[in-house]
Amino acid sequence: MMVSTKGRYALRLMIDLAQHADEGAISLKAVSERQSVSMKYLEAIAAMLNRGELIRSVRGKEGGYLLARPADEISVAEVMSITEGSLAPVACNGLKDASCDRAGLCLTFPMWQKLDALIENYLSGVSIADLIERKV
Repeated sequence: MMVSTKGRYALRLMIDLAQHADEGAISLKAVSERQSVSMKYLEAIAAMLNRGELIRSVRGKEGGYLLARPADEISVAEVMSITEGSLAPVACNGLKDASCDRAGLCLTFPMWQKLDALIENYLSGVSIADLIERKV
């Protein structure tokens, strides 16, 4: 399991939007400059987060992006799920639903399931606000 730059930069984008929420819609240009992330990469990430309904876009002269919900209601797990897909510790087809033909024979399968659940539960319990407030 390795979180990609897409996932890490998505968290940076979400944190930046939360920290500047009182300014209204935030341009990706401003985020790009503050976070030292290319505009093109941020545009792709913002599109994913917008489709995932974690942020929303505002068009027009004063346009930009806003969090779709308060920062304390958005979990790191949600951001990671949208940008990374899975944070499963192994590439096991049946990890989530035990649909693997070998699940009953594989002696390591229960361990991987428990580790996957630990990761999911931990990240579900950490909000964007928690990151900003350094509560982790």
